[in-house]
Amino acid sequence: MTANGWFQIGLYVLVLFLITKPIGIFLTRVFERQKTFLDPLLRPVERLIYRLCGVDETKEMRWMEYGATMLVFSAVSLILLYLFERLQHWLPWNPQRFANVAPDLAWNTAVSFTTNTNWQAYTPETTMSYLTQMAGLAYHNFASAAVGIALAIAVIRGVSRHESKTIGNFWVDLTRCFLWVLLPVCLVGSLVLVSQGVVQNLKPYTTAQLIEPQTVQTQGADGKTVTQTVTQQVIAAGPTASQEVIKMFGTNGGGFFYANSAHPYENPTPFTNFFEMILIFAIPSGLTYTLGRMTKSQGHGWAVWSAMTALFLVGVTAAYWAEAKGNPQFVGVDQTASALNSGGNMEGKEVRFGIANSALFATATTDASCGAVNSMHDSYTPLGGMVPLVNIMLGEVIFGGVGSGLYGILVFVILAVFIAGLMVGRTPEYLGKKIEAFDVKMAMLSVLISSLTILVFAAIAVVAKFGTSSISNPGPHGLSQILYAYTSATGNNGSAFGGLNANTLWYNTSLAIAMLLGRFFVVIPILAIAGNLARKKVSPASLGTFPVTGPLFTILLVSTILIVGALTFFPALSLGPILEHLLMLSGKAF
Repeated sequence: MTANGWFQIGLYVLVLFLITKPIGIFLTRVFERQKTFLDPLLRPVERLIYRLCGVDETKEMRWMEYGATMLVFSAVSLILLYLFERLQHWLPWNPQRFANVAPDLAWNTAVSFTTNTNWQAYTPETTMSYLTQMAGLAYHNFASAAVGIALAIAVIRGVSRHESKTIGNFWVDLTRCFLWVLLPVCLVGSLVLVSQGVVQNLKPYTTAQLIEPQTVQTQGADGKTVTQTVTQQVIAAGPTASQEVIKMFGTNGGGFFYANSAHPYENPTPFTNFFEMILIFAIPSGLTYTLGRMTKSQGHGWAVWSAMTALFLVGVTAAYWAEAKGNPQFVGVDQTASALNSGGNMEGKEVRFGIANSALFATATTDASCGAVNSMHDSYTPLGGMVPLVNIMLGEVIFGGVGSGLYGILVFVILAVFIAGLMVGRTPEYLGKKIEAFDVKMAMLSVLISSLTILVFAAIAVVAKFGTSSISNPGPHGLSQILYAYTSATGNNGSAFGGLNANTLWYNTSLAIAMLLGRFFVVIPILAIAGNLARKKVSPASLGTFPVTGPLFTILLVSTILIVGALTFFPALSLGPILEHLLMLSGKAF
């Protein structure tokens, strides 16, 4: 670990803190229908959309109607993306003449992008046409992010309102998110990335002549090894910058290239790397301020932000320490950082980013439901690789995805307040509203759906041939690969541990089911909590009311998140990365 590395991590946290308030204020004004500087341009467009779609912007919805509308919108979007993939060979903007995507892979990908997961069991630059990338995948990057933000705002309304039967209008929230939040930032951000060297074109791929021909060995159809001399290289390019910004800002994570943000066409410079990391946390961080502003308890918003930041700092510190320390099995190799040596474990990392920015990116992308990577998590040390895994297992609530992070952590807020009520022997209250059995049951249902999905599917995969045949490493690392895949899918993260061939019928099908459960079966109980809270009366605070605005609440919230995560997943972690770490220290490799 170096002073420069800590400076970059500290600068990231500082910039994040500085942008939280202005973004939170802007989001509040947008969804509270207050005037913004974009209104003269966007308000006529918004009215036209409502008129064409037959939407009454003054009509609000109960939580069940809000949830049902969201499900219908997501289902229709999923089907359209599936059709794009299955028909892309006959559709325009396919200069490479890519074939139609196979049914199981098309299904997995359609579910993945609809649920904001962006799990990619394929090589994008050799599988998806430009039209599929732009009209299919990039559209869903906007739509799934907008759905997440809309749901978060609806949940905040449920917390802030009292004696109300409604929590907003889904179509209005979705439209305003598209027009006021996502499109303006992505338009400007795309130009910023293009200025830094990120490609943006619709041309066919470039074929370059190699200065030095390369000899490669491949396996023929008969199973025999064939030696070939390669004299040309096909360089993929395309509409990358426009997809890159929304992939980060919408915490989607699916890259135009298989190498994702480790590819120089997606993330060419240290500035773009820092810019993209800021985009990941921008909305999730701002929503904590929006929570405080809409509930008229700004201290509560900052308490939630502090809990998220504390967990983030613990994770990035652990990842940075583990990777900077290196691998003790590399006997005789200098792993000390110096002016001429990056030091530590540089396997799977880009030299232009180094260990500090790799650990920071890995922590941020798995704290949020982003899933973009600028290094390969499979190449991390056991404890370094455990950090991204644990981040997702905790429920993607350490800032989390756009919207999903906030409504996810509110589940733990309910549980923390309930525990505090039990400890003092009083009926638990949250911002003046009594937390009843229904609220706790829905919160626990949301937590249990996520954990059961991960553990059940992973348990099946590790004992069945169709599951273990896809891993590249035996022993505890192979378990980590499978466990990470289902954790990433259920948490709607989308990052891959690597080393797992997920493009099989079993993994395409089971991971798609895990994504659907992790997105929709988790959020429905949360919407039920929001609808129930909106109907309640507000009780005045008393001496026995547990405050949700100070350090004590932050500590209780962090403890609740860690205890629930530890009790649920520690046995699996002990057989995976923890065991692998102990074996590494003893000199055992796989």
